[in-house]
Amino acid sequence: MVESAVLGAATESVTGLRPVSPAAHLAVKFAAAEVSGPRAVRIREVPFLTMVGLRAVPGAAAALQIESRLGISLPSACGAVTTGDGVSVLWLSPDEFLVVSDRQPAELTAALVEAVEDEPGSAIDLSANRTTFELGGPTAREVLEKGCPLDLHPRTFEVGTAYVTLIGSVPVVLWKVEEELYRLLPRSSFADFLGRWLLDAMAEFKAPELP
Repeated sequence: MVESAVLGAATESVTGLRPVSPAAHLAVKFAAAEVSGPRAVRIREVPFLTMVGLRAVPGAAAALQIESRLGISLPSACGAVTTGDGVSVLWLSPDEFLVVSDRQPAELTAALVEAVEDEPGSAIDLSANRTTFELGGPTAREVLEKGCPLDLHPRTFEVGTAYVTLIGSVPVVLWKVEEELYRLLPRSSFADFLGRWLLDAMAEFKAPELP
């Protein structure tokens, strides 16, 4: 009976814990690093987004059922992103996609698992696998260009596209959400390193411009 009571108290303690995001400890540094004015740039973590990894051959039964559940088509080309009703699907490879959403992970994953049931394909909840940084402002592209091999010029990297690339040696999915707003999706284990790299890359814009 004593053991049961102790186990019950421990379970209650664990289930009552608040989740802590991978870069929560950098929040104060992120806020302090924000730059305003013509060289403005800012960074923040967007934690706990739902992410579901999909494998399905476009046009196959599993893909069609996934599209029906999501209410949008799967992207059909490298870099493409399809969006609708609070859900975005990012192209990772010809038969691999990443769903990003603010829906509940269990509910969304269950619907997508059901969609591929008895068909070649898979749907896996990857919400804890990555976190999300938002980097925005007129100089956000210049910050990224310090450590990204992609051509980030607007004529090449358009709004509404996303690519798997490197930022300062860290593998990320880089998603251009708006003209001056990017989302970076690193694996959670790299969140601290990438967050500090971005802070360092932003630092020069905090200094006054030379006359």
